[in-house]
Amino acid sequence: MQTSFHMSLPCISVKETKSFYTNIGASFGRMTQNWIDVNLFGHQITFIKAGKFNFNNPNYVFEGKILPSFHFGIILDFKTWETIHSKLKSQNLELVTESTFLKDKVGEHTSFFIKDPNEYMLEFKNFNNSNDMFNS
Repeated sequence: MQTSFHMSLPCISVKETKSFYTNIGASFGRMTQNWIDVNLFGHQITFIKAGKFNFNNPNYVFEGKILPSFHFGIILDFKTWETIHSKLKSQNLELVTESTFLKDKVGEHTSFFIKDPNEYMLEFKNFNNSNDMFNS
């Protein structure tokens, strides 16, 4: 079995959450009226209807860009990243503009963020060299 992560998060609406993650190509496992298992590129996120959750963590600055300190994301190959970015951009969804970080350095990557219906920031990231994911 390939190692995957699991995360459980509160959500406002299971229906809206399912619709959002369907739009970015996720599939689904078990679900009820009060929770849903999302398969996000082989990783399991369980959203449980519990109302709005407020993270009062400040943003941070990285290479002159203001980024959300609380977020989660997925690291994709360039073709998949580009397909999702183009799809979401064409739908006029509110994306945090695509940025390339650590240009010409170890760990160079391109990413963008989008807010899901529960106000979680989701980052899509693509490394220039996938071997650099944990290198410094």
